[in-house]
Amino acid sequence: MVENLNRVLFTTCKELIDDAKLGCIDMVFKDLCIEILAKAKLVLSDEQFEELSLYVTERLKEKLMRNPRHHERIHV
Repeated sequence: MVENLNRVLFTTCKELIDDAKLGCIDMVFKDLCIEILAKAKLVLSDEQFEELSLYVTERLKEKLMRNPRHHERIHV
């Protein structure tokens, strides 16, 4: 029963990340990722949390690649 609940929570976290990626600007998306990971750490197993962290990392990379101009640093 607990494993099924963990799987549902894990899947829900991934869906939240995907929804946020599609509908949020970069800064809000990053903030939501941090919020979701912080909450997920409390309810997922260590293995699931690690997998979710990798999933979030990939989604962040994808989001950054779509809007590279927002991530350039100004050199003075």
